[in-house]
Amino acid sequence: MGLTLAEKIINEHIVEGEPVKGSEIGIKIDQTLTQDATGTMAYLQFEAMGLERVKTELSVSYVDHNMLQTDFRNADDHAYLKSVAAKYGIYFSKPGNGICHQVHRERFGIPGKTLLGSDSHTPTGGGLGMISIGAGGLDVAVAMGGGPFFLKYPDIIGVKLTGELQPFVNAKNVIFKLLEILTVKGGVGKVLEYFGPGVKALSAGDRFAIANMGTEVGATTSIFPSDENTKRFLVAQDRGDVWIELSADDGAEYDEIIEIDLSVLEPLVAEPGSPDNIVDVKSLVGKKVAQVLIGTCTNSSYEDMMTVAKMLEGKKIHPGVDMGVAPGSKQVFQMIAESGGLGMIISSGSRILESACGFCIGMGQAPPTGGISLRTGNRNFPGRSGTQGDNIYLVSPEIAAASALAGEFVDPTTIDQVIEIEPPTQYTIDDSGIIPPIEDSSGVEILRGPNIKEVPVKEPLTDAIKSEVILKVGDNITTDHILPAGAKVLPLRSNIPAIAEFVYVNVDDTFASRAKAAGSGIIVGGTNYGQGSSREHAALAPMYLGINAVIVNDFARIHRANLINFGILPLLMDASDNDKIEQGDDLEISDILATLESGSDFTVKNLTKGIEFKVKSDMTDLEKNILRAGGKLAYTRSQNQN
Repeated sequence: MGLTLAEKIINEHIVEGEPVKGSEIGIKIDQTLTQDATGTMAYLQFEAMGLERVKTELSVSYVDHNMLQTDFRNADDHAYLKSVAAKYGIYFSKPGNGICHQVHRERFGIPGKTLLGSDSHTPTGGGLGMISIGAGGLDVAVAMGGGPFFLKYPDIIGVKLTGELQPFVNAKNVIFKLLEILTVKGGVGKVLEYFGPGVKALSAGDRFAIANMGTEVGATTSIFPSDENTKRFLVAQDRGDVWIELSADDGAEYDEIIEIDLSVLEPLVAEPGSPDNIVDVKSLVGKKVAQVLIGTCTNSSYEDMMTVAKMLEGKKIHPGVDMGVAPGSKQVFQMIAESGGLGMIISSGSRILESACGFCIGMGQAPPTGGISLRTGNRNFPGRSGTQGDNIYLVSPEIAAASALAGEFVDPTTIDQVIEIEPPTQYTIDDSGIIPPIEDSSGVEILRGPNIKEVPVKEPLTDAIKSEVILKVGDNITTDHILPAGAKVLPLRSNIPAIAEFVYVNVDDTFASRAKAAGSGIIVGGTNYGQGSSREHAALAPMYLGINAVIVNDFARIHRANLINFGILPLLMDASDNDKIEQGDDLEISDILATLESGSDFTVKNLTKGIEFKVKSDMTDLEKNILRAGGKLAYTRSQNQN
């Protein structure tokens, strides 16, 4: 039986376990990346391990999320990240150099390698033929120390592409179609692998956009073959020497196959609330638009920017629209300036934004009350923009540009214009924004501002939990619900006592005070709990507040791992038992250690209602050991001492 491409790379990197579907494996990690919103905590955790230098082939620290320096806190964190990179042998990408996923594919990604990143959109690297996985910062810290990354051997969904995209139908519509089919949880525990004759019609930029948003279906990662298009991209980046050809074996067997004919795809849109609220743009034509924002790690490549520039050339943005454009990296910024595209964008009346995550994470450009905002990003979770009750529509750059000019939704395929932007044969290479590691770091002093606090560590797992249900929530709770991003909260990312005050603040602003008053607590939820960002603060801060168990119907992959990493017991209940628990109920779970050891179901007693029910644990032996120790940091320390 032939192997899929994902299976080939995963199998080559297995250092623990066997390549059996559903079984736990540990894979060697070749490269890591962090960004500043998650990286500060990841490096504090790495420091706590007591290692002298990273052990990966390459690790990069990016500053791209929290760029707004309104006081000392962000500037201090950036100084800390820079000094840690120098101390431990890590590349440092300076503020303004670009978004981590854009820069990494430009300057560091290599086909066939494994990449672990403390950002949920790390799978963007799958566009180069990498196994690129998003994880919590502690998992990345362990990988930087040479430890394997553990996961269940995934099912592989084969996405067979045929045909070619029509004019003004962006490759983003491929992943929109998959979101329509799979929803935001249909890919959990799976890999999306693209194959078929239609793959050759997609440029490297197209593939990056598709792989980037595979995260939104819950997939572990996405991957494309490394072919001539991959080679052209790497050669144009002066990195042709790292290219190798990679593809699935003839006769490779996929666990499931989804077929998409690129030639019949039409422009799609994700309506407010969730990336899987997919509709045809035709159903929205004529609807008034207040704001248009183009950029983020999904659609900020040179080709995307130049397509927008050509659509805007010689025209003016509608007077009722506020538009902003954020090139994905300094390289893209410089190249659209050199080619005249930047001037076209400026002349249209658009604002030029920094090469950063910015509006995607609510770091500026919040929309007006009641106004419709079109964005080329990857998430439109409620309130993520910074405006509660927001109306965020996810669109392609083509829809965004056409609608900005008209002041209302436009189907770009109706435009009488021909635009063909070819991928560059030579990118402008300027790595002055990247500081490489130094050989002798013995004299480097790590800089710690007053906002940088120690990582809190949980005590070992106890044999019984008797706690109040501090909060009960519904389905599809995101990490933005649990701990928001944005300019107010993100500066506290290296200060857990301070950031913990914002846990669930937009759902129940009494949560933090009630949890602290109770001294311990349980959270109850529905399906797909913890979807979205990889931010481990959404587990670490609740742990600090005393949360010791989360009981839901099912978890998103990364958040579940983060709960275990910080010693919070993740438990699964049947949906039929949801009505047996209410917020404020007192629950008791006994014989935890013995039950964990045996693998049998836990008994939960609802002391308030006088009833009991069963919940399950699907943890592996390693995960159980991590929980017993009180989390992964304590467990790793104990392993290093043995």
